[in-house]
Amino acid sequence: MISESSARKAFCYDFSNADESLNQQSARDALGVGDIDWVPCSFTVHQAMMVDWMRNLEADIPGLLENGIQLLIYAGEEDLICNWLGNWGWVQAMEWSGQQDFVSSPDVPSQVDGSEAGIMKSSGPLSFLKVHNSGHMVPMDQANAASEMLRRFIQGSLS
Repeated sequence: MISESSARKAFCYDFSNADESLNQQSARDALGVGDIDWVPCSFTVHQAMMVDWMRNLEADIPGLLENGIQLLIYAGEEDLICNWLGNWGWVQAMEWSGQQDFVSSPDVPSQVDGSEAGIMKSSGPLSFLKVHNSGHMVPMDQANAASEMLRRFIQGSLS
């Protein structure tokens, strides 16, 4: 169910903690960005990404999977911008050699700190995770679940 608070969060997140920490000199040095200020929404970056705005990138994914590249698609279940059901639909319909195995694989609870944080489906190099109680910015809505998801993905223990 989409609540009023989740609808507001889809467009209005508080980035003050990120602003403060990413603009510290130590963070800038670690990231190698010099004197460039962190901003949550950059017109320069937006303009550079406009060439991808309506480009179908799904067409490139099967080749990655066929080469054994591990891939995680995730979405917040309350995301109004990139809704989980739309993502779920294209992931299941995507044609690749493991498609049938992926489609027939079970949905399993993704546990974080002893609680169900989402629902996972995995087969071969492809995993899909629907994150509970989260909107468009999963790391801001469910920081522990997002951190654990990333840690498990990097360590190869996602499924």
